[in-house]
Amino acid sequence: MTTASQKKEIVESLNDLDAVQSEKVLEFIRTLHESRQGVAKQEIGRRKVMKEINQALTQARLWV
Repeated sequence: MTTASQKKEIVESLNDLDAVQSEKVLEFIRTLHESRQGVAKQEIGRRKVMKEINQALTQARLWV
């Protein structure tokens, strides 16, 4: 099955949903989006901390 046909099937199935089902799907998508944003923020934070640790170690070596 090609990506285009998969997308078409998804759109067709979404068109068949009633209001309650549509709201549940939207809430699920929002939850996924928020969790991905959280992971991205954690990764940025981790990189910042690792950079600061590296700088501190470099400075400590210079003092030795």
